[in-house]
Amino acid sequence: MHEYEHGRYDLLVVGSANADLVIGVERRPAPGETVLGSDLAVHPGGKGANQAVAAARLGAGAALLARVGDDAHGRLLLESQRAAGVDTAGVLVGGAPTGVALITVDPSGDNSIVVSPGANARLTPQDVRAAGSLLAAARVVSVQLEIPLETVAEVARTVSSDTRFVLNPSPPAPLPEQVLAVCDPLVVNEHEALFILGGTAGDTPEDRARGLLALGPRSVVVTLGAAGALVADSRTGDLVRVPSPKVDAVDTTGAGDAFTAALAWRLGRGEGLLEAAEFAVQVGAAAVTRKGAQDSFPTADEVSAL
Repeated sequence: MHEYEHGRYDLLVVGSANADLVIGVERRPAPGETVLGSDLAVHPGGKGANQAVAAARLGAGAALLARVGDDAHGRLLLESQRAAGVDTAGVLVGGAPTGVALITVDPSGDNSIVVSPGANARLTPQDVRAAGSLLAAARVVSVQLEIPLETVAEVARTVSSDTRFVLNPSPPAPLPEQVLAVCDPLVVNEHEALFILGGTAGDTPEDRARGLLALGPRSVVVTLGAAGALVADSRTGDLVRVPSPKVDAVDTTGAGDAFTAALAWRLGRGEGLLEAAEFAVQVGAAAVTRKGAQDSFPTADEVSAL
């Protein structure tokens, strides 16, 4: 277990925990058709669980507030969190089956995914209120959108002024103004940026970052895949590109979660946004060099070896 200085967490992740059920197929079945696939692989996943594991692997004092079912998938998720060193005191059990992602992968690597939110959809604003001491103990709270939007809004409303709120709006959904106003940063990929901006999106990442800042967040980070990231800060007026190290990408699954977790952790340690983003792109790059989501997340030593 990591030492939690003065009873505080570097990072509290409030989000989803899923079991990823993966089957390789030669091609996807047409309606009414049955195809044979590979052996079923079951991996711990979900954006919230992924971020917590990624942060803990790097050495963060991390905690997870999530809900899983009282079932084998829920136990798998709890075990994988604990194995990584995440504090699971905030993981609630019961109320629905654990969330599941059913994933088929074809030989080209294209995947089709059906998500059953299960217990993730039952993580309520009341659960957030009941976890007040956990929220109060976190330097940074990181949230995504695989849990109900009203629960995300409750987290945004609850965080104290000395806790930083980081949001990755994935899967993208319309965001209330009061949630956007506390984002520091709002972390989006290009697809999410386009969704949020709708018809007003400019042509370049810089245009989009400016457009997103105009919606009210304190800062914005746009991830650009192999090109790295773009950092925009309303306080300093900075608009800076952060290049990514060149790596041989094997599997991009979970790379965005690893990036956001690394960014949030470094912010919690008091680093500036630009400095945190420079570290986060290295973590994201390291994560794409191995297969899987949580299995691919690097330790701090592996990042510095890059």
